[in-house]
Amino acid sequence: MLPASAGAATGLRVTFSAPTHTPKAGAKWFYVVHATRGGRPVRATITTQIVDPVGGVHAVEFGDTHRLVTNYPFTGVFRDFVRVPREAQGVRLTLRVNVKAAGARRVLSFWVRAR
Repeated sequence: MLPASAGAATGLRVTFSAPTHTPKAGAKWFYVVHATRGGRPVRATITTQIVDPVGGVHAVEFGDTHRLVTNYPFTGVFRDFVRVPREAQGVRLTLRVNVKAAGARRVLSFWVRAR
C-alpha cells in the first residue's frame, strides 16, 4: 500500500491507501480513506474526483452505482473502488480526495496510470 496523509493544528488526520498506482484498465481498483482526530474515527464527508491531464475534473461514482461521491458522509473509514476507463489506458490521471470534518478540510492527490 502507498499511503498519503495530511494533518494540522485541528488534529484531523486523513490517510489514503491503494494497492498500486497502475491498475488494470476496466478492472476494479480499490482504495481506502481513513479520517481520525486524536486517533479516534471522526464523522466526515468525502468528495472524490479524477483530474485528467488537460485539467478536467470528473466526479467519481460510488461503486457500480450512479451516485456520485460528492459530500458523501462517512465515519472513520471510507472504502470504494474506481474503474479506470479503457480510453484512459496509459494516461496519467490524478485521483483527488477532499475530506471535510470538524471545520477542517484536507485534500489528497494520488496519481494513477491504467495499464
